[in-house]
Amino acid sequence: MMGKRWEDMDTDVLVKIFKELNLVELSPVSQVCRLWRMACADPLIWGTLDFGLLKSNFIQTRASPYIWVDERSDKRLAKILRLAVAISLGNVNCMIFHYNLYMKDEHLQYISQRFPHIKRLVMPAWNRITKMGICLAIQRWERLESLTMPTIGHPPYIMEELSRRCKNFKELKVMGSFDHTFALAVSTYLPKLKVLSLRCSKVRMDALQCVLTSMEHLEVLNISHCLLFEIAANGRRQVIHELDDKTLESASRLREFHHCQSRQCVACQRMLQDDGILRWYRYEDWFWRRDEVSSLDLKDYGRLFGAQCEMLTSVD
Repeated sequence: MMGKRWEDMDTDVLVKIFKELNLVELSPVSQVCRLWRMACADPLIWGTLDFGLLKSNFIQTRASPYIWVDERSDKRLAKILRLAVAISLGNVNCMIFHYNLYMKDEHLQYISQRFPHIKRLVMPAWNRITKMGICLAIQRWERLESLTMPTIGHPPYIMEELSRRCKNFKELKVMGSFDHTFALAVSTYLPKLKVLSLRCSKVRMDALQCVLTSMEHLEVLNISHCLLFEIAANGRRQVIHELDDKTLESASRLREFHHCQSRQCVACQRMLQDDGILRWYRYEDWFWRRDEVSSLDLKDYGRLFGAQCEMLTSVD
């Protein structure tokens, strides 16, 4: 009794099979025939493109942008992005990048042009991305709902661009430093923000109070393992180890409020040791991916770009 030939199989069956393959394995499969190519590009396969294992070879410098990146890292990233575009046909909803991936404007523009339907983005480091570069990208991501970003010196223009272009934007995660200027930009341009995570960030108390008092639509706030501090009358920084009653009362209206400033907590100890700006490379490779807010937690590394892909996509 003869069964169906591979080229005559239902698309749903092919998609279920191809979901078990990674980026490198999908490449030759997508070239077999038109049916297989369309199955390989199915959005069910490309819901999340997780490049969390992909890092740049770099050294820190004293001059702007304070980083030097090996040219092979740039070529490798470009090669991988072209491969992902060729197979997925742009059907990606979520993209995750490692915090130690230093892409350039050219990479970011390519991503925004070829993956215009992104709803969630976990950004790499900002060092080599210009103000114009990120603004042009955001203009193309009108469906963007969630952004995880490393700290940045002057954030208002990004919040303003998100306000203009991304009408469904609702989640923001900041990894680094959160001062009153940053808080004011968020509350001014993103007043309808529902979820804010500052996990493992250096947070001024006046910034936290600004968020709690001015953002009426905020439902979820995470300040777990943050280094909370305020500036005393003598100009010295004073670390806050316990939230006061006023702050707790203001946060009581939230649906979820996550906080931990315990001296016994390993993550909190790390924050104190690193003076509020975590040196992520010192710790477990998964540590930066975690979040107490379930919708922001990155969980384990995705199948599409696993350890095997990392080894097989090197550039000579």
